[in-house]
Amino acid sequence: MPRRTRVRRGTQLEDSSTNMFLRCQIVIYFFIACALAAAGCSKPGVVIYTSADQTFAEPLLAEFEQKTGVVVQAVYDIEAAKTVGLVRTLLEERSHPRCDVFWNNELIHTMRLASAGLLAPYASPAAADIPAAFKDPKSEWTAFAARARVFIINKDLVKPEDYPKNLGDLLIAKWRGKIGVARPLSGTTLSHFAILYEVLGVDRTRDFIKQLIANDANLPSGNAYVAELVAGGQLAFGLTDTDDYETQRAAGKHVDVVYPGAGGDGTVVLPNSVALIKDCPHPENGKKLIDFLLGRDVERRLAFSDSANIPVRDAVESPPHVKRIGNITIMSAPMPKVAENLDARLDDLKSFFLK
Repeated sequence: MPRRTRVRRGTQLEDSSTNMFLRCQIVIYFFIACALAAAGCSKPGVVIYTSADQTFAEPLLAEFEQKTGVVVQAVYDIEAAKTVGLVRTLLEERSHPRCDVFWNNELIHTMRLASAGLLAPYASPAAADIPAAFKDPKSEWTAFAARARVFIINKDLVKPEDYPKNLGDLLIAKWRGKIGVARPLSGTTLSHFAILYEVLGVDRTRDFIKQLIANDANLPSGNAYVAELVAGGQLAFGLTDTDDYETQRAAGKHVDVVYPGAGGDGTVVLPNSVALIKDCPHPENGKKLIDFLLGRDVERRLAFSDSANIPVRDAVESPPHVKRIGNITIMSAPMPKVAENLDARLDDLKSFFLK
């Protein structure tokens, strides 16, 4: 079995205070130190940092180790750090990299690492059939196994003819106080709003935020909470991720899903990504691990898992409840610009959501 660092996920917080972030960073450093101390004895073949859910990543990494004989040392994020902790660790380790592979479920942060010069180019042969839209032009990262930003709907509270079709439906007075969106200060909701700034423009995005708040939107700390509130009947509908919707659907809740797009907005699709760290200590084994993770079988297994990830290749088998990527109207966005402006967008969002 792989020798892994287990960083337990904590509960999400309403506000990501500096003190809490520093504590999270200390925890990450502690477990990295423990992992690498153990590595001195076990001589691991590859070190991976990942923000993917440990529940889904661990069995895959164990299988890779069993098939190849390459010992895997995995360092996971903690929920309160929301990917940013591992990204900051990689930035701080840039002069002495200890990580070989970064498996990230927030593509925007991977793109920021590429811009900072931390990633090495590697065109994996396993990614030959992945569409170009999901690959970096310089081969510094490759995307796979996506989540989508969708509406979860309580079928007891919303008639089919009243289903939301686009983001503007969150502003309808009829649904005042009955809709929900996770506070966009971290995670995929931050990514979603950062994309809106580039697609709609700053003024239109700010106007949307003001109207959303004025419509008494429920603003919990995470997407899972939005899904729970809708499934429990406290809200009529809300924005969440496909994996959080799937959790409620699989539990037998009376919910439905809509992919935005009918009104021209399109659906925000946020894939996982994998990248090789520049000047990493085990580049050849890192490439082997990347090849494994980008294989069709991994996408298929993630699609059939509880996370219900959407394969970026339509040819990959998936269950009926996982929508085909080719059947989704994807919101077109200048993703490098989204990544470049993320800090500025977060500051702007704090002015609305941390009052």
